[in-house]
Amino acid sequence: MAAVDALSFDPWDPAFVADPYPAYAELRERGRVIYYEPTDQWLVPRHADVSALLRERRLGRTYQHRFTHEDFGRTAPPAEQEPFHTLNDHGMLDLEPPDHTRIRRLVSKAFTPRTVERLQPYVRQLAGELVDRLVAAGGGDLLADVAEPLPVAVIAEMLGIPESDRGPLRPWSADICGMYELSPSKETAAKAVRASVEFSEYLLELIAARRKEPGDDLISGLIAAHDEGDRLTEQEMISTAVLLLNAGHEATVNATVNGWWALFRNPGQLAALRADHSLVPSAVEELMRYDTPLQLFERWVLDDIEIDGTTVPRGAEIAMLFGSANHDPAVFADPERLDLTRTENPHISFSAGIHYCIGAPLARIELAASMTALLERAPTLALAAEPRRKPNFVIRGLEGLSVTL
Repeated sequence: MAAVDALSFDPWDPAFVADPYPAYAELRERGRVIYYEPTDQWLVPRHADVSALLRERRLGRTYQHRFTHEDFGRTAPPAEQEPFHTLNDHGMLDLEPPDHTRIRRLVSKAFTPRTVERLQPYVRQLAGELVDRLVAAGGGDLLADVAEPLPVAVIAEMLGIPESDRGPLRPWSADICGMYELSPSKETAAKAVRASVEFSEYLLELIAARRKEPGDDLISGLIAAHDEGDRLTEQEMISTAVLLLNAGHEATVNATVNGWWALFRNPGQLAALRADHSLVPSAVEELMRYDTPLQLFERWVLDDIEIDGTTVPRGAEIAMLFGSANHDPAVFADPERLDLTRTENPHISFSAGIHYCIGAPLARIELAASMTALLERAPTLALAAEPRRKPNFVIRGLEGLSVTL
């Protein structure tokens, strides 16, 4: 069993958070599975292992479909955190079959290729309008002015959340997602609980309204599916809506600003993209690989599993390092180089297996739409100030990205 030097891998060190990729290279050199005592997790840094373990049925996002906390050697969450865990534990990301299968089957109807394709004109129009406002103002914050409002509006539109109600969505999401960081503080937990209660109360009212007056939206569709015999509890509806909002914009927002920050730091690649907009699809894939918005994905060991001669026991937690896997030289030629023409790019930024991101096709459309609008309507876009990186490690993003024309 390899041990990890906390000086190289330290999720609470701002220098590591600013650039974790050199530490990942060290981890990959040290071995295929590395125990990290500060978080009591087994780190998996290599692409082949991460890819295989995402499909491994001896691992689970939850263990409560098979074990109690006591059986599994774990302590139940504090009682005061119950609203967050109730909300989180009934979303399909943290469920295993058969519940996961049942809910995903219902939700996937809203994310068929045909449905997503129909959204393209709306997404492109909205991206164009947001960029036009940025241009009219002579610049601004790319995060607040373009990256955030686009995916939030799209997923809110799909869910049927009225425009007048959308103000709290992003703050609620940010507070809830704080709990996905490693060892969140009591203050972070309190914010997540408050946001969970407020968001759940809002959705209860919206579900009641849609029962009386159904619309052409996802929440109405879930209600109709329930009424037609597909079992979906009210809590599952609420948790599904929250998960779709959080997952439906958080990664896209961060991929947008991480991506443009990478382009500004690689002017040759940005110039190539400006000269040839047909590179946009491959640029989207490469930017998601190069600076991965979700750096780590956790799963529980439901039955003992052996990795490279090391037995990881039932009850342990495995942390799959997506950011490291996406820089594995065994898979990506010259992985530290940004190459928008990269053709072989099996990045795992959208995960894999049964928890593969259901919204990946929509995310790609949104990222391509905002990038194309910025290339076409703001061809002289330039960095106005060095951005500050968020202190978070797991969900990787910037506080803002100040740009000028």
